[in-house]
Amino acid sequence: MKRAIVVLLGMAGLLYPASALAHSHGAVFTLSNASGGNRVIAFHRDTNGHLGPRHTFATGGRGTGAGLGSQGALTLSPDGRRLYAVNAGSDTLSVFRVSGARLHRLQVVRSGGDLPISVTVGAGRVYVLNAGTTPSVVGFRVTGAGITRISGAWRHLTAADKDPAEVALHPSGNVLVVTNKTSSTIDTLRVGKRGALARAVSHPSVGGTPFGFAFARSGALVVSDASIPPSSGATSYSVSGSGALTATSAAIENHQQAACWVAVTPSSRVAFTANTGSGTVSAYRIEHGGISLLDGAAGDTGAGSKPADEAITPRGDVLYVLLGGLGRLQAFRIGAGGTLHQAGSVGSLPAGGSGLAVR
Repeated sequence: MKRAIVVLLGMAGLLYPASALAHSHGAVFTLSNASGGNRVIAFHRDTNGHLGPRHTFATGGRGTGAGLGSQGALTLSPDGRRLYAVNAGSDTLSVFRVSGARLHRLQVVRSGGDLPISVTVGAGRVYVLNAGTTPSVVGFRVTGAGITRISGAWRHLTAADKDPAEVALHPSGNVLVVTNKTSSTIDTLRVGKRGALARAVSHPSVGGTPFGFAFARSGALVVSDASIPPSSGATSYSVSGSGALTATSAAIENHQQAACWVAVTPSSRVAFTANTGSGTVSAYRIEHGGISLLDGAAGDTGAGSKPADEAITPRGDVLYVLLGGLGRLQAFRIGAGGTLHQAGSVGSLPAGGSGLAVR
């Protein structure tokens, strides 16, 4: 009997005993993006990064059934009590109340545009990026019952922008940033005191094909560049209160292919890019508002794994990476200096899944 138990635990990968679930308050969330009915897939997690059995929660909307090519398809509020998820196939946004790894759906609202692919939250506001025929950003105010539209918080991107990938709010709450892949542009939109948006201002990116990005606590912006021939990499920028965008580093190659997603540690000392074309994760040092390469292949996710969305635990000790090519969720322990150590994985995630959030 003891041998059978050991074998079963060995096969479980990241799974951990149900008795430990009662003592787990952390969770990992991803989105099925299924066209027949979108669902949030949730896992309890322990302090070592191990994941418990999955739970699924219907969003009340539809996905597209294929990868969204975006970062931020779902996101948690700063206090971890709300989860927001896009429904790209039905042009809606779902709002959930969070309790551990359990969700209670509060609301499903129209996204104010076509093909919502990314959502950001901060300062009591939520902004969604619609990537359809006429890309736009739309803002909502957080209420006790869910969210409600903000007057004056609806803006098109500029005519120069093509193929948007992510929207996120600067830590100051005063500026929104949007990356655009095909046009290699980065937009900034000033946010008014009541959440209204100024017109989008388009800036040329330093590296080619800017995709995912994340902010350091200082406001430093780290953007992945999927194309810096002959490889890919990342660039850092500063963003002023007026929305001015200034590069603080060159486009730093990582000698990998298709760096697309970015995660920054809570300490704001290290940024990780998921390199979809190489099956690797790169580590960058963040220092004095700029970045430098620590290790182009700090983590290996395997041939054909196509690493995508990333998320880091609030303690900064575990990095989770969604492996789109394998339908798996990989965990890495984060060591000193941004080193990564594999800590197991769970599988059988749906094809076309998008987004990753951790509490």
